Amino acid sequence: MYAAIAIGLSPGVRSAPVVPALEAEMPAQKRHEPIKPIPLAMDLDARKVALGRMLFNEPRLSRDNTVSCASCHDLRKGGADGKKHPVGIGKSEGQINTPSVFNCAGNVKQFWDGRAATLEEQIDGPLQAAAEMGSTWPEVAGKLRAVPEYAALFKNIYSDGVQPRNIRNAISEFERSLTTPNSRFDKFLRGDDSALSADEKEGYCKFKSYGCTSCHQGVNVGGNMFETLGAMADYFAARGGVTKADYGRFNVTGKSEDRYVFKVPSLRNVALTAPYLHDGTAETLQKAVAIMGRYQLGEELPPKDIEQIVKFLHTLTGEYEGHPL
Repeated sequence: MYAAIAIGLSPGVRSAPVVPALEAEMPAQKRHEPIKPIPLAMDLDARKVALGRMLFNEPRLSRDNTVSCASCHDLRKGGADGKKHPVGIGKSEGQINTPSVFNCAGNVKQFWDGRAATLEEQIDGPLQAAAEMGSTWPEVAGKLRAVPEYAALFKNIYSDGVQPRNIRNAISEFERSLTTPNSRFDKFLRGDDSALSADEKEGYCKFKSYGCTSCHQGVNVGGNMFETLGAMADYFAARGGVTKADYGRFNVTGKSEDRYVFKVPSLRNVALTAPYLHDGTAETLQKAVAIMGRYQLGEELPPKDIEQIVKFLHTLTGEYEGHPL
């Protein structure tokens, strides 16, 4: 499930001269940036969001009533769990790093391998996975119908009451509300040049000049395409111990060209979601950036460049419900 962030760089992109300082100093509203700010307002059904929030934190969704969505997607930890692999019922360990739930509605597909096309479809995965919640929809619906508060809330919103599709719908509506606007970088994009320091601006210039924005762009700074991990060098040969989870999108399509292909994750709030990469092997942002330089660019990035890029990445931490994360 998604706390780890792989910093994907386009295959074959070589380092370029650093963007001139003049561009970094140009008024933000006059620049044509590859990254867009998160909208400040959303049009969602408040009743469904409130019900979805309850369900997101409801351990009765799991077979033994011990694990909720929030167990792995802790909103106090950047929407992830801070672990290399998630831990489900019976202390069973998952096989792939937990992605953040924040801004998940902006992803082209869900899961690292993109096997779910929608948020509603994504919910089936953890709820029914033996190593996560280990439950079934009939079991979950039966539990919730037996709780008078849930029965009444569902009846007020959905004419047919507690049904699996309505549970999915409410949780998904809550997840759509999990946006984190107003990061310092968003303020910079909206015209506040004082929102970033000189080093942070230089880090952004290098982020662009190295080609990072060929994969990490748009509102989510990623999440809208797939990329091979190890475009310029064999990441998995160097790491060793290849597992089925490492096959990525191949597990969905069965196509050989999709082996080791993963969804490029969003870099929103990336400073909060260590460890990084789908396998959780990069403990720090510095290490993640260095790995991407080596395996996606075929270069050893200079330490100063890495540090400035990391400083820029810290500016992508936003606010949730009006409070800084």
